[in-house]
Amino acid sequence: MSPSTSGDLSSLCNTSSSIPHLLSHPLIAAIMDRIPVAPLKSSSFSAATNREEKLARNLSLGPIKLNEHIKEARVEKLAADDAAGETPAVPEEASEPDFATLSAEIDAFLAAHGAGEPLPAVSEVTLDRFATAVEQEIAPSDGSDDKWVPEVAGETPPLLAAIKRIAALASALTSGESKYTIGVHRVTGVLHRVMTFVEDEFHSLLEDPRVAKTAVVSVSGDTPVKSMKRPPSFNHSSAAAEPDRCVVVTSSDGTGEPFPPETVEKLRAMAEAMLAAGYETECREVFVVARRNALDASLQSMGYERSSIDDVVKMPGEALESEIATWIKAFRHAVEVDLPAERDLSRRVFSSVSGDHLGRAIFADLAHSAMLQMLNFTEAVVLTKRAAEKLFKVLDMYESIRDVTPVINSFAAGDDEDDAMLADVKHELASVRSRLGELAAATFCDLESSIRADAGKQPVPGGAVHPLTRYLMNYLKYACEYKKTLEQVFMEYRRPDDDAGEHGGGCPFAAQLMEVMELLHGNLEAKSRLYKDPSLSSIFLMNNGRYMLQKIRGSPEINAVVGEAWSRKRSTDLRQYHKNYQRETWSRVLNLLRDDGVITVKGHVQKQVLKDRFKQFNAAMDEIQRTQGSWVVSDEQLQSELRVSIAAVIVPAYRSFLGRFSQHFSAGRQTEKYIKLSGEDLEAIIEELFDGNAHDDLARRKHNPARRPSCPCHPGPFIVSCLGLNLGTTCWRSTARQEAARLSTMGWHEPIWPT
Repeated sequence: MSPSTSGDLSSLCNTSSSIPHLLSHPLIAAIMDRIPVAPLKSSSFSAATNREEKLARNLSLGPIKLNEHIKEARVEKLAADDAAGETPAVPEEASEPDFATLSAEIDAFLAAHGAGEPLPAVSEVTLDRFATAVEQEIAPSDGSDDKWVPEVAGETPPLLAAIKRIAALASALTSGESKYTIGVHRVTGVLHRVMTFVEDEFHSLLEDPRVAKTAVVSVSGDTPVKSMKRPPSFNHSSAAAEPDRCVVVTSSDGTGEPFPPETVEKLRAMAEAMLAAGYETECREVFVVARRNALDASLQSMGYERSSIDDVVKMPGEALESEIATWIKAFRHAVEVDLPAERDLSRRVFSSVSGDHLGRAIFADLAHSAMLQMLNFTEAVVLTKRAAEKLFKVLDMYESIRDVTPVINSFAAGDDEDDAMLADVKHELASVRSRLGELAAATFCDLESSIRADAGKQPVPGGAVHPLTRYLMNYLKYACEYKKTLEQVFMEYRRPDDDAGEHGGGCPFAAQLMEVMELLHGNLEAKSRLYKDPSLSSIFLMNNGRYMLQKIRGSPEINAVVGEAWSRKRSTDLRQYHKNYQRETWSRVLNLLRDDGVITVKGHVQKQVLKDRFKQFNAAMDEIQRTQGSWVVSDEQLQSELRVSIAAVIVPAYRSFLGRFSQHFSAGRQTEKYIKLSGEDLEAIIEELFDGNAHDDLARRKHNPARRPSCPCHPGPFIVSCLGLNLGTTCWRSTARQEAARLSTMGWHEPIWPT
């Protein structure tokens, strides 16, 4: 400022001119021309893509500053008059009207403007006084919510009435040519400041306290702040201390509690004030940002954190399964609890001020952003490498999306633009569900490739259950717990070359499962040929066949898919494997115990032939004990059935042979040399078969009677496991006799196993 201008201003301040004369001075007019007009709306709101940044206000308060200069000039004038001994004039403020009088004058002005009638005279001073009164009306409410509550039920809250009045005044003054230059600056500047205050109050009620905690942790941890944090205006108390903050509270059972009615009333009043002032865009943006942050905080409280597609694709299997479980929990909660609560809140806050349209538009924006954010995770899961162990988590995600689809459909019920956003959510939900179903079907079909690729040339030791059998049967049993879902998936995403008529009864999933079962059976048949001993090959097939049958009959789900016909066929195969084993192993032993006209010739026993028979029998039993003692039959019932069926034939035949020819040996060394086994020794050998451990030879067993367990009702060993056949205290002898009688009725007479 030049010295001459400074001098003119000093002289102007010392003059006794009235305020109207002072405002019309050329110097004041020149200053006013340089002051920009404060906008009706703030231009500092964050764009939709930058809602994470803080909302701030860049206030244009030039007119307010000017008013302060005028008051300073008055004070200096009064001080000069007092120094000159003049009687000071009565300050103009002493005669200023109250807020009610000013409001009545402004209402008359607005009524005439709205009716198109000649406008009543309203001075610049009146406009300034009214703006100041509105500021004073707002300031005491800072830190208190009393003026947002109607003094009388059904009436407009006083603070809302004041804001509506100054908003209407600002609109009237700025419509067309206006002679109120200073008044426009003053009123619009105060309106701008009022809107900043209302927005801060609006946001503080909408904000979830968990958002503030997240922001504090993020700043202290030097990580990007994930939520919009707005400082309250006018030194407002901390938002976290608000007792009636609008938070979606969830109880322990996961149901959303309604917002307190008094909080909704305040939010409705604030929204009405912002809409009346023409701040609809800012009101909508603040609401959406605050509630979106609240939704994010709700998801974070359940352990869900956003992950990029690259992070999900690179996750290890266990970490990904854990993330999927968390996602399912958070997704169901968001759709079934959070979004309905948000729809209710937006409807209650905006229904009285803009009908149902604005509330639906805001909720559509919230639902659209929340759903697309969560569905991005499923897109990433679909892009991960297919693996059999991921099938069940993928099915869990598929079921979650399928189950919440009716809820999403209920949100989008119209044809307007807002419902178009919700329709986009429906479309994306259906698309993601389709890709998950396709992934599940392809993963299950990959089992065929896995079986065909398993061409190991190393047989399982002892003929035990093959690891592939255990894995696949447990996998299929677990898969059948998702039977309805998999049937739905395969019906929707069946391959063109699927043939569901032969095994599945028209169901593609059942046909695919039967295909896997048949491939497994064929694979096991091929693996059985890796064993050089045909008896061990039969044991291997018995073990695996019995394991498959038990898994099928132990699961109603898989049993319903496979059917009784398949189970009966496998049972027939098991009996054939059993018969093959007995024929390969014990038919040769039984032939040694037969008198086929070689031992007795014309009534005379050929002693050398008899000695050879006993030697051959002892050698055969020694070989069986040494080899088959290390074979494995892990199923106790199958193990007992094998032992009983062997003992029912071999032991009686040996006792009969021993009774006929033992007297032809002289007592002493000759008997011990050729008759190395008693009936009890033979029973003990049979009892120790198939337990996976090699045992002592016959000579050591003969001199170690302590190894022979006792029978509860007869001396000698107790062969059969009571657990396997539920024999209770019944000894193995009676069971063996019953088994021998059963075999006899079936036409299995000695020799039982033909060569």
